[in-house]
Amino acid sequence: MAKLSYAAIGSLDGYIEDKEGKFGWAMPDEEVFSVVNELERPIGTYLYGRRMYETMMSWETVTTEADESAESWDFAGIWRAAEKIVYSRTLQTVSSARTRIEREFNPDAVRRLKQSAGADITVGGAELAGQAFGAGLVDECHLFLHPIVVGGGKRALPDNVRVQLELLDERRFRSGVVHLHYRVSA
Repeated sequence: MAKLSYAAIGSLDGYIEDKEGKFGWAMPDEEVFSVVNELERPIGTYLYGRRMYETMMSWETVTTEADESAESWDFAGIWRAAEKIVYSRTLQTVSSARTRIEREFNPDAVRRLKQSAGADITVGGAELAGQAFGAGLVDECHLFLHPIVVGGGKRALPDNVRVQLELLDERRFRSGVVHLHYRVSA
């Protein structure tokens, strides 16, 4: 059975966006980006809400000619190779290959996907991840915490969901970023 993971890059106080919706402070450096790529490499399917999908769409058009790092090119290839399911009631069409729209998040459909998938799955976006956590679907959680306190914004983890986590690994980066890897305990 495939694992469903949630990964977020956030502030030390637990936000993936600040109060203005900005997240430039969370851009990974090459060292962090290379670890993110290794985590993403086994992913066969991304589950996204509309806003996260629209944010990630830029990876569809990154080319080796662009002024991007090798890690960016690597991630773009990983992202393009994966299937993408976008949960949205308003999005009419998608602009990336290997992508389909679902109108509602259906936990039973995701359970069936986990049972039948040949590769792991990740959920992107805090709101959708909150639904997945609430439905008991998330197996692992990766948090990359930046050494900044932004004081508010969009939370990385859901409110009103209680989940017991077991720390599997932690890693410190030269930039001060800390990666925490957890397994969701039953």
